[in-house]
Amino acid sequence: MDNSSDRQNGSTFLYFAYGSNLLKERLQLKNPSATIYCVAKLKDYKLVFGNHKGLASQRWHGGVATIEHSPGDEVWGVVWRMNMSDLESLDRQENVKMGTYSPVEVNVSSSRQDLSCRTYIMNSCVYAPPSPQYLQVQTPAHLNKSQKYGLV
Repeated sequence: MDNSSDRQNGSTFLYFAYGSNLLKERLQLKNPSATIYCVAKLKDYKLVFGNHKGLASQRWHGGVATIEHSPGDEVWGVVWRMNMSDLESLDRQENVKMGTYSPVEVNVSSSRQDLSCRTYIMNSCVYAPPSPQYLQVQTPAHLNKSQKYGLV
């Protein structure tokens, strides 16, 4: 499971996903190299919903997920291992050039190790309730959590 030599030679990176990128089908659509590495938690952060500068996206029509620093809280997510060739696509998906999200390096903990991962935090977030479409992506009624996250 651990191809640390790939990470050391710079051909892959680890991405900590929360929100809609927990869904394997969504992430792999434009990032075909993404494979599940492990489940992990990010300490001293919490999951919140909102919109960049208060503007709801045309896609989601409501609040989308981001994380913010919050001592004592934690966010659980999936660590994906991805080829460096998918980095630009991932940045584009998170609207980095438009300034919607910024990439950051975070340290997360799995049951076996601590890992340094890339993740994204929304800029100029104005809190808003999660959109109905987003909640459907997050919690499809016909899937249990392990199926939803592609872990089985």
